[in-house]
Parts: sequence; structure tokens; C-alpha cells
Amino acid sequence: MTAILFYSRNPNPRLAVAVARYLGSDVVFEFASPFHPAQSAKFRALNPSLRIPILLEDGHSLWEADAIACRLSMRAGSNFWRIDDEMPEMIRWISWGKATFVHACDVVHFERGTKQRYGFGPIDPAVLAQGLADFHEHGRQLDAHLVGRDYLLDSGLSYADFRMASYLAFNDVAGLPMSDYPQIDAWYRRIAALPAWDHPFAGLDTPQLPPVSDKG
Repeated sequence: MTAILFYSRNPNPRLAVAVARYLGSDVVFEFASPFHPAQSAKFRALNPSLRIPILLEDGHSLWEADAIACRLSMRAGSNFWRIDDEMPEMIRWISWGKATFVHACDVVHFERGTKQRYGFGPIDPAVLAQGLADFHEHGRQLDAHLVGRDYLLDSGLSYADFRMASYLAFNDVAGLPMSDYPQIDAWYRRIAALPAWDHPFAGLDTPQLPPVSDKG
């Protein structure tokens, strides 16, 4: 049975769609708005938190982008999610990234992007300053690791790269100083050159995100 991937344009759902597109996954893409009153009952049964992405496969609901990426890689018979001796190394970068670099990108994007898109209030200068400070702290470590490497793992592109880059696709609004870190900048340019990453929603009926207000 063909699986259904429920998604939106927000960072983690976008990540799941990019993975599915990169792997050529046999899934039906279905745009979802779980917090809409007309849809919330349906999606609460699939994920009590009402968060997407959700992969629905043979009646089984799988949520969280990392778990979905693992499952899609398994379905495709791909080593994009490493299942060999490099798996611990890949998981190390996924774990580190989500706790540090990705989290810092998320904080900055939330202040400059999400809050302004959805009217969640003005930018909090203290929160933004801390997010940028964390970006610089963890960016220095990531930049040093990428010296002499095209991707996070020595063997090449893996899901760890997609996870680490998940919020950089929104840097037009986040405004993170990528040029301060030439290795990160070059690494992300390689990822952004992949059609599955650059245009994950190509051919899909996917509403645009609300514009970012200039009142932040």
C-alpha cells in the first residue's frame, strides 16, 4: 500500500518532503493543516501533538521527521540513513545538531520568521541575541569539522546533512551570517544544489507561507 506523507512548508515537514524527494519515495504527498478546526480531530488520532510531518503507512502513523527519514530510507533500500559502521557517526551529528547548531538556527528563525509570519509578537532582542551567540559558538565547531570535507561524514552525503541544514533553507528571513563560516557556506551550497532540497514542493499543490511582516 502506498504511504501518505502529511506535510506543510514549515521546516520539519519541508525536511521530510526533501528526504522523500531525494530518495524517490513511493508516497502520496498530502498538504495538511492539523491545527485547523476542520482537520484537528483527524490529525489528533495520528499524532496527539497535532504536529507534522506524519507518515501514514498501512494504518500505522509515524511522526517526527528523523523517524520518517529513517523509515523512508529503509523503504528505498538506501544508505542515506546509514545502517553500516557509520551509523553511530551519523547519529552523533543528528543529535549534536538538534541540541546545538540546529537549535540556534531555529531560535533565530522563530524570532525573525515564524513570529512575524503568524503574528506571535515582536522580536525579543534578548532571545535573538542569545540565538545568534549560540549560532556563532556552534558554527565555529561545525565549520572546523567541515575543513577538507564535502559533507559531515567522510563517505559523503547522509541524512545528517539534511537535518543539520533544515533551517538554513529559511535563511532569507533568518538572516544568519553564513558568510562568517566559509566551510559551512560551501557545504550548504552543495546541499542547496540538489533539486530535492532546493525545490521539494515542485509539482505539488502547496500553499505559500504567509509573508514575513516588516514590523518585527
